[in-house]
Amino acid sequence: MNLQESWRLYRLINKNKSLSLKRHPLFEQNKIMKVFGYIFIGFWAVYLMLFGVMFAQVFDGTNYESFDRIDGSMLVFLVIDFYMRFTMQETPAQDTKPYKLMPIPQRFLLNVFLLRIGLSTANLFWGFFFVPFGLLAVVKFYGWMGYIGFLFGWWLMFVLNSYWYLIWRTLIQRNLLFLLIPTAIYAALFYFGIFHDESNTWLFDYTVQLGRGFCTGNVLCYLLPIVLTVILFFINRKMQYRSVYREIAQVEHVTHVRSLEMSWLNRFGTIGEYMKLEIKSTMRNKIVRNQFIMGVCYMLLFCALFAFTDVYDSQPFMRTFICVYCFACLGTMTLTSVMCVEGNYIDLLMSRHESVLSLLKAKYYFNCLMLIFPMLFALLPIFNGKVLWVEALACAFFTMGCVFPFLFQLAVYNKYTLHMNQKVTRSNTRSSKTQIIFSFVALFVPMFIMYALIALLDTATASWILLGLGLTGFLLNPLWLRNIYHRFMARRYDNMEGFRSSRE
Repeated sequence: MNLQESWRLYRLINKNKSLSLKRHPLFEQNKIMKVFGYIFIGFWAVYLMLFGVMFAQVFDGTNYESFDRIDGSMLVFLVIDFYMRFTMQETPAQDTKPYKLMPIPQRFLLNVFLLRIGLSTANLFWGFFFVPFGLLAVVKFYGWMGYIGFLFGWWLMFVLNSYWYLIWRTLIQRNLLFLLIPTAIYAALFYFGIFHDESNTWLFDYTVQLGRGFCTGNVLCYLLPIVLTVILFFINRKMQYRSVYREIAQVEHVTHVRSLEMSWLNRFGTIGEYMKLEIKSTMRNKIVRNQFIMGVCYMLLFCALFAFTDVYDSQPFMRTFICVYCFACLGTMTLTSVMCVEGNYIDLLMSRHESVLSLLKAKYYFNCLMLIFPMLFALLPIFNGKVLWVEALACAFFTMGCVFPFLFQLAVYNKYTLHMNQKVTRSNTRSSKTQIIFSFVALFVPMFIMYALIALLDTATASWILLGLGLTGFLLNPLWLRNIYHRFMARRYDNMEGFRSSRE
């Protein structure tokens, strides 16, 4: 295949990739979702630019120059970038499957999709931080050529990070336990390279020299990430080549699944049976299980940071943010798609109308029981004296009695089927504008309410008020659940049509 033919196929594949999004049955909703996505990206872009300006001034006048501090923290940026990619970057194995019957070499397809990952605009996102930072911190020492070299070097590091992430993402799809390996590697690098011995911070010193090499135009400093990127590129191509054939030629293995009886739920009748369904769905279905694991990890991470570090001790809003987020994040992740999983069998569910009400009750009670996890994690900051016990209890009941009823309103409007074994990132692309608005409101409005009450009154009084509001909403759950049920039944034909069309 000559160069001209390769370039023509590359452009054709890029065109097909953009057209595939427009052919999606939920394209109109995805267009609105993109608008909200751009607003969200714009918010973080402004936030990063402010951080870039601030860090250029904060570290000025210390033992190290500002850019040395940032270069020495290179691992921190790469770790954050690595875990952020789980929400936006997928493996190219799925993209190559539609071309299997075409006379296009498999390796060429993989080269195209891997090249698209390296040239993705996502690798430029951190530029919102480094562009203003470099203008203030690098130009005055190394001039404009040093500034360009500084930006180019950091871009190479994020491209390298994208291929490093792709290796582990491919392995994690086979077994979630592979996530522990890069986490352990990063923890070891932080401990032995920076924090183990104050007189031997070899990792910090090395990245400082690497950053200075970017600014001075040292060819060896540029060759290092380029060579590593090329090596990871070919490793990824080999892994993706095997992944494509594994997915196409996979054989369905029927294994004996030991079913949990959970006989203790039998006393609750139909509601108990739907509670069993919720528990088994969380344990067995990929999309539901991954949402649960991600939510638990976020809760544990924030609680541990708050309890064992002093990062947020001087920030009252962040303190409120962590208290509310830890209790609301799991419910927000799962309840924004309430009834979407049931779209897989909505026709059977509608054969008995009252079963929908029992299902809604079971979902509500199940999510209330799941608040046990953030309550246990909240014991860490409670025992360290950073959170009052009544404050944690107030967040739990406010989530139970106010946030959950608000999110359950989506049961009336959700009308697309969530395939239970698809990827989390792929399911997020189908979110509607209503889901995005509800999730933002469910997370941020309680934070501002609690923060305002604490500012006007005090922490204990504000907590008791939130506790009373949440307890009232919990006791009134038979009324608002029945209201949701009646509104759902009024829209049942429209919703069922959406569930059926999105199943195809």
